[in-house]
Amino acid sequence: MVPSAIKITKNGVQYINKVDRTKYMLKELVHAANKDVGKYATREAKKKMRSRTYRGKKNTQYWARKDGSLLVGYKPGGFYMGFEELGTSNHIKKEFLKNAVLQNKNEIRKIQGTYIKSIEDENKVLGIIDESEEIGNE
Repeated sequence: MVPSAIKITKNGVQYINKVDRTKYMLKELVHAANKDVGKYATREAKKKMRSRTYRGKKNTQYWARKDGSLLVGYKPGGFYMGFEELGTSNHIKKEFLKNAVLQNKNEIRKIQGTYIKSIEDENKVLGIIDESEEIGNE
């Protein structure tokens, strides 16, 4: 829930404190941007996976947490994808997730910039934010 502004009157002057409201909106904008970046990164990584790694595609997901962190990785059902991502003595390093992020840095910056720019318009911010944590298989 969005905190309301605090109004304080002192010596006939009214002060409006919106610090808590702004902190809340910034936190929620970061969370919303992380969800979109997670969706984009997993989608791009899945495009690079061959059809025989279907279980890998199905088990690739992102976790956008309320603490502001974003994780992109493989669920336990696709544990073997870690071997393909990092490489072993028997597997060549494929780096699906790493390459998806490194090759699309500019697009990721654009996604995050869109959310940061929207802080100027409070109504736009309130329309963007969703207060739930998200785990997605996008």
